[in-house]
Amino acid sequence: MRTRTFALTAVTSAVCGAALLGPAALPAAGVPVPDTPPDTRVGPAPGDVEDPAVSAEELLAEVRSCRQISRGRYRTDANRSKATVPVCGTTDAVFWKADMDIDCDGRKTKACNTKSDPYFQPQTAFQTSRGTPLDSARLPFVVVPAPGRIWDYRKSGLTGGSVVAVIHKGQVRYAVIGDTGPAGIIGEGSYALAEELSIDPHPTTGGAASGVTYIAFKDSRISPIESRAKAERRGEALARAFVGRG
Repeated sequence: MRTRTFALTAVTSAVCGAALLGPAALPAAGVPVPDTPPDTRVGPAPGDVEDPAVSAEELLAEVRSCRQISRGRYRTDANRSKATVPVCGTTDAVFWKADMDIDCDGRKTKACNTKSDPYFQPQTAFQTSRGTPLDSARLPFVVVPAPGRIWDYRKSGLTGGSVVAVIHKGQVRYAVIGDTGPAGIIGEGSYALAEELSIDPHPTTGGAASGVTYIAFKDSRISPIESRAKAERRGEALARAFVGRG
């Protein structure tokens, strides 16, 4: 699945210049989230009878039709000749429906390194609050295309740390924008994000061929970018407003 990261270093250097900024199922409410710095997940637990979490069905109902904002369409992999994925816009968010390739770049870990991923890069476009690369194996994040002719994510109110609702097979997880990829390809998430969505996270053989929806909320940047708890809290609040429950 991972066929496009080879170009990441060149693209990131050319477009972004210097960088600007654990694999487990989501814990229940009130349980500390492995986070740097430590943080605690708060808010309603999924399935709470009085205040249930926003469902995949609710979110997907809001993105059934596309008002295309990209100037063209994206390919899902470097070896795909046909571009089929538009970026669509609403008042509060942008979204796209694609595959998910696995980004294992950033901090070198047991899961993400040159042995597990031949295209491994030791940096990410956005950095932690300590100025270090993000940890793909622990932080759920989304990769957006580097700014280019088709679309510039920055002009849509997005940046590193912007919150994204990611939906796959009835599951919803909240992540942040954490890295950029080639300007003509879309559909990539971190090792940790794939694992949380029950997608094989292996950087070379894993990923999902289709069926992944990404809803990136405008002007939603959290800080620090590495706080999973903040992304979950902000994501749930934004999702509620997006589906008319806010």
